[in-house]
Amino acid sequence: MRGEPVTVTWHVDTGERDDGNNPIWAEESQTVADVLVRPGAQANATDSTRPEGVSVALTCAFPRAWAYRSLRGARVTVRGRDYQVIGDPIPVDGGLTPTRWNLLVELSDSRG
Repeated sequence: MRGEPVTVTWHVDTGERDDGNNPIWAEESQTVADVLVRPGAQANATDSTRPEGVSVALTCAFPRAWAYRSLRGARVTVRGRDYQVIGDPIPVDGGLTPTRWNLLVELSDSRG
């Protein structure tokens, strides 16, 4: 199996504040190689306010070689499309290393 590169983007607090004392955020990105991408559930939005709406989900398996960092609130770009990370996934730990991948990340995107 071979993975593909994806880009992870985090919002990082710069430590500065605006005039309303709100944090000023910056974006920080990192390309992660060898990520397995699997299509997940896809569905049409069923509510009447979004008749053209669509929801897409992916599951990505990140490699053990990637230095883990929390993905809460991160955005992952796969094949040129941006997806939001669901939750705050953590790597599988326990000494077993049957594959090169140890972190499953669920992604979602809604359009329309």
